Amino acid sequence: MHIIEEIKKNELVRNPSEIQKICLDKLKLNPLPNIKSELWRLSNKSKFSSFLDFSNINKESRMSLPYKNISPNIIRLIIGENSSINLEEETYSIRKLKDSEIIKYIKKNISNFDQNDHWSDLLNHCLSSKSNILGLNISGNQVPPIEIFSSSSSECFNAKTLILFCEKNCKVDLLQINIGNKNSSLSQSTYLCLEENTTINHGVVSYGEKKSNLLNSLNVIQKEKSNYSLGSIHFKFNYARFEIRINQLKGAAKTTIKGIQITKKNDQIATYTKIKFNGPNGFVDQINKSLADDKSHAIFEGAIIVPKVAQKTNASQLSRNLLISRHAKIDTKPQLEIIADDVKCKHGATISQLNEEELFYMRSRGLTLAEASKLQLSSYFKEIIECIPISKDRWDLLDVLLQEN
Repeated sequence: MHIIEEIKKNELVRNPSEIQKICLDKLKLNPLPNIKSELWRLSNKSKFSSFLDFSNINKESRMSLPYKNISPNIIRLIIGENSSINLEEETYSIRKLKDSEIIKYIKKNISNFDQNDHWSDLLNHCLSSKSNILGLNISGNQVPPIEIFSSSSSECFNAKTLILFCEKNCKVDLLQINIGNKNSSLSQSTYLCLEENTTINHGVVSYGEKKSNLLNSLNVIQKEKSNYSLGSIHFKFNYARFEIRINQLKGAAKTTIKGIQITKKNDQIATYTKIKFNGPNGFVDQINKSLADDKSHAIFEGAIIVPKVAQKTNASQLSRNLLISRHAKIDTKPQLEIIADDVKCKHGATISQLNEEELFYMRSRGLTLAEASKLQLSSYFKEIIECIPISKDRWDLLDVLLQEN
């Protein structure tokens, strides 16, 4: 698999931009991720190869949105659609970043990227065209909910990038929806920068169709007194990776992460997280769930890093997993790396099946096995769905998930 040669054949990089040149140079040193590293060793090689099919790149098609009726108070944006965004209201402001601001920010980040840890982002920036990069500057404490959509086209590889700067004292509900179409691959890189006293309630919902693939990277920088909450769901992908990196620049910030990956048939979906504290009094509460059925494979690997400077850190990481089939597989590895000596940190992992006693009780009350199973799954999903900023009257996500299982 000669990925560099395939990238060079693409029209986007025949006359590469400065950013593409930097990323290409880094990828030359690491044409493919190191499969011996913890981040990549469990990736299914054949599925990863299907993700890297470059026969068509960034071919656009009309997106099929998951729901049609939205409130006029919700701001809906689609990455890849050219639109001038400049909303100035009394209580908030949303401004589209200039090209120069986007280039400056991406260059600053990729200069420090490790070729293996940030391989997904490097690939994304090699192939993201200017029209597929959306940058926003948001300020105000009464910002309307924002929905941002990314999608891949059938039989195509698409690369999309989102950059959000949230000013001091900003408060916003942000929902990202990533859609994979049949026989497609989507690369999505997202950067969120939270200034002091900023609050973001962030939801990420990613789902695909037959033989669709996803490489989803999320990079979050938090300044002091910021509050970041993430609820995420990934399902219906042949192959998917969700990479989460949180950096509390000076500590004294709050991070809450609740996510789930749902695998069926022969799918492989993985979540990798890395949370760094670079100052005291930081807080993180993370729960990751996996549900694996048929012959599928779900993966979770998480790392919380607490250096000596991060005294008074309060960190919790829990992996809760549900095996529906005896042929399915779940790998889970929550980790704490602690050097500071005055902290409250804990982690744990469980793998179980549907509760037989509860199933028996519900069936004795007249429910069928399928109905009883859905009732148990409903409570399993609900904890995650409640963290995602989406209203039931627009899209009943719980109903969608129960229909899939």
